[in-house]
Amino acid sequence: MHRRTVAGGGLLVAGLLGYAAGTLVAYPGRAFSLTAVMVGTVLLAIGGLQAAGGDR
Repeated sequence: MHRRTVAGGGLLVAGLLGYAAGTLVAYPGRAFSLTAVMVGTVLLAIGGLQAAGGDR
């Protein structure tokens, strides 16, 4: 597995859980759940791309 894909999936799930919890209870730092969702989505999107040039 690709590390970016795994990290993206973990951030996406954690962000979604944090967002769901934030709709029920106000807690400090809940805005970071949206950041985790966005970063997780990007990492999932680029996780399966081939490396450029001679990188592998």
